[in-house]
Amino acid sequence: MTRDPQTAAGPPPAFLLLDVLAVLVFATIGRISHDEGAGPVDVLGTAWPFLVGCAVGWALSRAWRRPTALRPVGVPVWLATVAIGMALRALADAGTELSFVVVTTLFLGLFMLGWRLVAGRFARGAR
Repeated sequence: MTRDPQTAAGPPPAFLLLDVLAVLVFATIGRISHDEGAGPVDVLGTAWPFLVGCAVGWALSRAWRRPTALRPVGVPVWLATVAIGMALRALADAGTELSFVVVTTLFLGLFMLGWRLVAGRFARGAR
């Protein structure tokens, strides 16, 4: 039986954890770089809109079926994370300056798509 190279071994929750970790690292680095508190409550206060966006992206793309696929999973999860995260920040009257949107989009794209590229390479190499 051959495996789909875009379906890596391991339970989907482990892959969801990688996306959550990307958001938490992003929030932590951002808070530290702006000399703001980086305790768990502080980081979650910054990360929650993006975590909601990530959850919506996972649900809409049914990411648990092929969590390592760039398309149709990785790109929609990444874009939902950024778009919904920014919309929730705007509703909460938090910062959504253009520079923040650009940095958020690039950082989360690098990390959320990056681990999928690595996982996809490993899956193809294992075949």
